[in-house]
Amino acid sequence: MVFESSVRYVAEMIIESKKTVALTGAGISTESGIPDFRGPEGLWKKIDPRLVTIQSFRMFPEVFWYFIAERFESLMKAQPNKAHYALAELEKIGKLSSIITQNVDGLHFKAGSKNVIELHGNMREAICMNCSTIVPMDEALKMAKRNYYLPMCKSCGGILKANVILFNEPLPKEAIEKALCESRTCDLMLVIGTSLQVYPAAYMPAIAKQRGAKLAIINMEPTPLDDSADVVIHAKAGEVLPVIVGIIKEKLMRAS
Repeated sequence: MVFESSVRYVAEMIIESKKTVALTGAGISTESGIPDFRGPEGLWKKIDPRLVTIQSFRMFPEVFWYFIAERFESLMKAQPNKAHYALAELEKIGKLSSIITQNVDGLHFKAGSKNVIELHGNMREAICMNCSTIVPMDEALKMAKRNYYLPMCKSCGGILKANVILFNEPLPKEAIEKALCESRTCDLMLVIGTSLQVYPAAYMPAIAKQRGAKLAIINMEPTPLDDSADVVIHAKAGEVLPVIVGIIKEKLMRAS
């Protein structure tokens, strides 16, 4: 009963909101078969995080590509789940302004979302460390396997890096500025599938709340902002979001 009332409350919040923004993390993609980073089956249980610092990449790029190539290939085959499609539908009906995501899997785009701010880059492409030429990831992976795990830029001969943000690497300035702007100007933020442990993304809900926005958290585990949220639902996003979207569409249809 409490769960049902919380779901309906979030739906009402979205209907009444003039600008809703979603912040998503690894938890929204685990239902697509993508493991998170810190969980029991997380990536850092299988790969030493020291291999994915920007300093390590510059010294030993072939080690990075050797350990990452196969995993990237499997991740690129992942498909959006019900939660991704639900957010895309919210945007389509004009009830979601943007998605700020910590994920690099591109599943929001695959689901049909248009206004997605990728704070940590993406694994759809690789970038030349020398001239910034962008290369599709599947092409970079083929080059890596042909060239002793050292994919080289065809334009200048520089080394290609997956276009994701590595440890100790600054986040893209444009993405941060857009995310901050969306956080400051929304009147409702949906926090979905993130434990709010990674900064600066974890600051976004607090910024929104400080500016007077309402806060709804949908996450399997508690977060540091649960006590200050207007509503908290500890459940899978793929189970909750489609129900919320269904309620919203039904109410909007009745009102029209």
